[in-house]
Amino acid sequence: MDQLKRQAAARALEEVRDGMQLGLGTGSTAKHFIELLGERVRAGLKVIGVPTSEATRQDAMRCGVPLTTLDEIDHLDVTIDGADEIDPELNLIKGGGGALLREKIVAAASDRMIVIADDSKWVPTLGRFPLPVEVIPFGLGATRRAIEKAFAECGVSGQMAVRKARDGHVFVTDGGHWIVDAQLERIVDPPGLARALSTIPGVVEHGLFIGLASSAVLAGGEGIRVIERRKPKGD
Repeated sequence: MDQLKRQAAARALEEVRDGMQLGLGTGSTAKHFIELLGERVRAGLKVIGVPTSEATRQDAMRCGVPLTTLDEIDHLDVTIDGADEIDPELNLIKGGGGALLREKIVAAASDRMIVIADDSKWVPTLGRFPLPVEVIPFGLGATRRAIEKAFAECGVSGQMAVRKARDGHVFVTDGGHWIVDAQLERIVDPPGLARALSTIPGVVEHGLFIGLASSAVLAGGEGIRVIERRKPKGD
C-alpha cells in the first residue's frame, strides 16, 4: 500500500513546473509527495509551498522545500493532497489526519487540486470513512444536537464521537479545535450535507470537500488511473 501511495505521488509530481506555488497536503500519501518534491528541489527545481499542517511544515523543512504563507502570496497554482475517500464526482472526505480546516483553505486558494491516493480510497458513495467535523469546544452539546438535526434533514444518521489522541486525551487540531467523527456509512447527498453543516454555529469546518478536486491520481495493482472532474472548478 505504501508503494502505491508513492506511485501516485510520483505521477502528481509530473504536473509540477519550475516557478510554481504549491499547496502541500497532510497525511501519509502527501508525505511521499513532499519527499519526492524535495529530491527535485535539491536537483534545481524552483518552487515554493504552503503547508496545510504543522506536521507538513516540518516534513517540508526536513526535505528542503521552501515555504511561504497565504498572507505572503495571493494564490497557489496547484495543491497536491491525499483523501480518505473519493467518489466518482471527485467529492472527498478528508480530515483523518485532523488538518481539514487548513487543507480546505489551501485547496480553495488554488487554481487546481490534485488528489493522490491508492485505489482503495475510490468509493461509489462517500460515508464508509467517518466524517470529521471540526468544532469549537464551547457549547459542544448544543453543536452536536444541531449536527444530529442536520444529519436527519439530509437523510443520514450515525454515531458521533469526539476524537481522542493516542494518549487518550481529546485530539486538538492545529487551530485549537476538537473533531467529532460521525459514522454515517452512506452519504446520499454530499453537497447538501456540506451546506447544512456549514450553517451550524460551533462547526468550524467539515471534511466534505465538494467541487475542489480537479483530478485524482489513483495507484492500484493495474497501474495508475487519472480521473478528471467533469466540470471545471468554480462551475
